[in-house]
Amino acid sequence: MSVSAEATTPRKWYQFSLTQQIMTGLVVGVLLGWWMSRLSPERRADWGTWVALIRDIFLHLIKAMIAPLVFGSIVQGIAGTGDLKKVGRMGAKALLYFEMVTTLALVVGLTMVNWLKPGAGVVLSGSVGALGTAVQTKPLTLVETVLHTFTTSLVDAMARGDVLQIVCFSLIFAMAVIAAGEAGRPILVWCDSLTQVMFKFAGLIMKFAPLGVGAAMAVTVGHQGLDVLFSLGKLVLTLYAALIIFVVVVFGAVIWLVKIPLRPFVRAVREPFTVAFATANSESALPKAFENMEKVGVPRGIVGFVLPAGYTFNLDGSTLHLAVASVFVAQAAESTTGIHFGLGQQITMMLTLMLTSKGVAAVPRASLVILIAALQSFGLPLEGAAMILGVDALMDMARTSVNVLGNCLASVVVARWEGEFDYAKAAAFGVERDIKS
Repeated sequence: MSVSAEATTPRKWYQFSLTQQIMTGLVVGVLLGWWMSRLSPERRADWGTWVALIRDIFLHLIKAMIAPLVFGSIVQGIAGTGDLKKVGRMGAKALLYFEMVTTLALVVGLTMVNWLKPGAGVVLSGSVGALGTAVQTKPLTLVETVLHTFTTSLVDAMARGDVLQIVCFSLIFAMAVIAAGEAGRPILVWCDSLTQVMFKFAGLIMKFAPLGVGAAMAVTVGHQGLDVLFSLGKLVLTLYAALIIFVVVVFGAVIWLVKIPLRPFVRAVREPFTVAFATANSESALPKAFENMEKVGVPRGIVGFVLPAGYTFNLDGSTLHLAVASVFVAQAAESTTGIHFGLGQQITMMLTLMLTSKGVAAVPRASLVILIAALQSFGLPLEGAAMILGVDALMDMARTSVNVLGNCLASVVVARWEGEFDYAKAAAFGVERDIKS
């Protein structure tokens, strides 16, 4: 695969890549937030309102493109193959991979939190007021999750941004397009055009990513001050250390075993990873992840199926966070009450988390909701969740970016298992990025 003439033109020293622009926005956002945190409450509120407006406009535009992008990609990718057996086979492989990796995430989180013991010696505050309405929310049961998957209205699912329902409807719709034969071909052409237009739409919006990312960081730091970077430091460091080990060991092993070209993959995921980290929002990274995974050699049908499905079934970072946070509360409770939460109870809790974490597709503040449900189920104090809420923004950045990284890797793994990963495109993507950089 040849590299375009435009791609072979070296970038000038003053021309930043999108990743560099986003990282610059991240740093500027932290500095702006620190300056805002030192203002009077009235002035800080005024600045916060306008900075939050920039952040929210960016996130709204990102969310607006997700539903048509997911629908068009799945229908065009799957119906374009004309093979219903392939759809079932691909789904089974994706679910098998999801369960294996999320189980390993629980194991890594459980090991690290028991080794470092961040909750030992922590005194619980005795207050649950900071939890707000989250305590009133509960994760969906297995039956409710299955029923929730099937929407009664595609328009309603798109309006709410319910990715799981959009994926389910799109899969069935794609099967209907295959069954319709020639009558379904105009729909297939239209979905292909829709996908291409949405990629262009995403490209336009991503030009404003540095502003959106900087504004998101400024709001977080401006609201809580730089103390958010140091409060409950041992818990935050435990989570970050566990996530780094998980990425290096587990994802590294997957990349080595499946024979995924490392350098092109890293270059493909760095932009969606950075956006997800800075905004703590998986949806903001989805359009760029779609585009880059296809460019790096994953067929559109696989990307369109695996990435959205991973929002429900492959939340590696969130799963690991739940393991660390729940045992942290158990350790803090032991320091206060003297009641030991043993390894057997921890394993039982992990199995419960592995099941209940699948039912949060439509629940706001999903990780907090699941954590509260687990604490209630095992008789652990909710004050621990209120304490964790103080640094949840910082932890959310890490777990969200690992979720995005895990789903990007999953799409490549499924493409390799299907024998459809395009190594030539991956090699060209790496060369193009090297030259541009």
